[in-house]
Amino acid sequence: MRSFLYKLARFLGDVNAVKKGRVGRRVKRRAAGRSTGKLLRKLFK
Repeated sequence: MRSFLYKLARFLGDVNAVKKGRVGRRVKRRAAGRSTGKLLRKLFK
């Protein structure tokens, strides 16, 4: 259930970004978040 809600929230955020014309900004932030998460995972492994 929780994973479904997270996916729904992410989808709604995408829809909102498209409506406001901020898709590029959202993509950049997502990529930055992923790379930060990978870096932190390596540090604390």
